[in-house]
Amino acid sequence: LNQDHIKTTLRNAIDQNRIAHGYIFSGQRGTGKTTTARIVALCLNCEKGPTDKPCGICPSCVEIAAGGAVDVIEIDAASNRGINEMRELRENVRYQPARDRYKIFIIDEAHQITNEAFNALLKTIEEPPEWAVFILCTTESHKIPATIASRCQHFSFRSVDFNDLIARMRDICRQEGVEADEEALAVLAQSGEGSVRDSLSALDQAIACCGNKLDAAQVRALLGAFGIDAMAQVSTALAAQDGSAMLGLVDEL
Repeated sequence: LNQDHIKTTLRNAIDQNRIAHGYIFSGQRGTGKTTTARIVALCLNCEKGPTDKPCGICPSCVEIAAGGAVDVIEIDAASNRGINEMRELRENVRYQPARDRYKIFIIDEAHQITNEAFNALLKTIEEPPEWAVFILCTTESHKIPATIASRCQHFSFRSVDFNDLIARMRDICRQEGVEADEEALAVLAQSGEGSVRDSLSALDQAIACCGNKLDAAQVRALLGAFGIDAMAQVSTALAAQDGSAMLGLVDEL
């Protein structure tokens, strides 16, 4: 959602076979960085590829979508951040792909890799074998050393537009048979602050709490949010200079 600038650039690069060996996907949580990395892996390793329209049915596409492709290695840098893990990765890069066109390393939370481990990885990213592609996903791109960043193409993911979030949740509610008014969806979208994942987690929580009919007041109570009526009461109390009404509202909130 809302990442057309990235989709267009990557699609054109794949069409022109101008595939970089290092990418950095940065942006706030829940905006599609790791998902996009997996889609890039699909595009590069599809039997009909490299293509911007992977078939989805060849063995490579099926395995990558299921998370079981031997040539697409996902590494959680939060728990594999040290020099030994990066040396092991460096050794792994040397071997050609078992079956697919590229050996793709998706490194999540890449900013958590230690400086020593980044130094161990530097030479590999600087002079990778022709079959290796690195995709570093991070919420804190400023923590990626300049020596690494300068050797990668950097894509910055934006927070998702409020209306796009509401439209996405409306579609999900329709598919799940859940009735939700616009106000309830707006409260859920607001709670995510531009993160699709956070908004969908709140939606899941609201369905668990409220059932198949989401009411804005219940959703607000669940999320600890306040409504426009509370703002109206604040304005009325201010206009009337009514301190007791204001304090009563503060107690209620």
